[in-house]
Amino acid sequence: MKISAVISTWNRCDAVADNVEALKAGTRPPDEIVVVDNASTDGTVERLQREHPDVLVAQTAHDRYGACETFNIGFKLARCELIAIMDDDVVATPRWLELLEARLESEAESTAMISSRIIEPGMPEAYQAAEVARGIYYASTFRGCGTLARRDVMERAGWYDERFFIYGNERDLSARVLGLGYRILQDPEPVIHHSTPFGMKAGARSLYYHVRNFWLYAFKSCRWTDVLRMALSMGAKALSSGGGTSVRADATGASHDSELEATGTMGLSQSMKDTAGAPLIVLKATFNALLNLPYCLARRKRVDSPDFKLPGA
Repeated sequence: MKISAVISTWNRCDAVADNVEALKAGTRPPDEIVVVDNASTDGTVERLQREHPDVLVAQTAHDRYGACETFNIGFKLARCELIAIMDDDVVATPRWLELLEARLESEAESTAMISSRIIEPGMPEAYQAAEVARGIYYASTFRGCGTLARRDVMERAGWYDERFFIYGNERDLSARVLGLGYRILQDPEPVIHHSTPFGMKAGARSLYYHVRNFWLYAFKSCRWTDVLRMALSMGAKALSSGGGTSVRADATGASHDSELEATGTMGLSQSMKDTAGAPLIVLKATFNALLNLPYCLARRKRVDSPDFKLPGA
C-alpha cells in the first residue's frame, strides 16, 4: 500500500526538518510527504525546498488558518491510500511507519486507523508502563500527532471539522469514523517522540478551545443524558479551587484504562485550577458552543459503536 505523510507546521523550521529527515531514514519511508505551511516567517518553506525538493509543500495565504483547516488541505492533497497524520514537532523512531503499516495490513478492513504510542516530556513513568501493559486495544479516539489512517474512510467521515479550529478535532473525527462502522486501534509497539509536553497545554486559549470543542463534539455525537452529566461535572470543576490532574494513578501506579487513549487532552481539571479566570473562560466557551448548537444539530448523529465512550468514562 502507498502512504502519504501529512504534516502541518507554523514557524517550526528545525522541528519539521528533523521530522522529515527521520521519516526518510526509517525502515519504511513514506511514498509521499506533504507539508502544509501556515505562512511561516522562519524560513521553513525555503529550507524544505532546498534540502527536500521531493517534499510537496503547500503554503497558506496567511497565518490565521486553524490546525483543522491546514491538515484538511494536506489530507486532500495526499495521493496515497494511507495517510500518516503527524504534528510538525514529532520524530518517528526508525520502525514507526513499518510497524504501523504491518499492523494495519494484519487487521480487517473495518480497522480504519492505527494509533501509535507517544512519548512526551513530563510523561509519568506510571502512564508509560500502563500503556505498554495494556497492549493493543480498540479505542474511541486517535492521536493526531502519530496515526496511520485509511484515506477513503477519513474522506467519507468528512475530514476534520474546521469549526473546531484547534484541539479536540481528533475525538470528533473519531466519532464519525466509529459511526460509519469502522474501528480505531491503539498499538503501543510503534513509537513516536513528541516534543510538546505531556497533557493539556496550559493557558486561557487552550482551556477555551478544549471546553468549547468538547461541547461541539458532545452536541454532535453523544447521548443527551451524557451531555447533561458532563455539564454538571465541568461546572463543578470550574467552580472548584482544587481539582488535581485528570491523570490519576491507583495504588500500583497504573493509570486507568479510560485515560490511556489520548495524551493532549489530559489535565482539564489542573488547567482550570492553574488558569486565571477559569470559571469565566469556561462560561464563555460554553456560551459560544451554545451559539453553535444549530450547526451541531444539523450534523448530529449519535454514535452507538461499542468502542465509543466519553473522555474519562
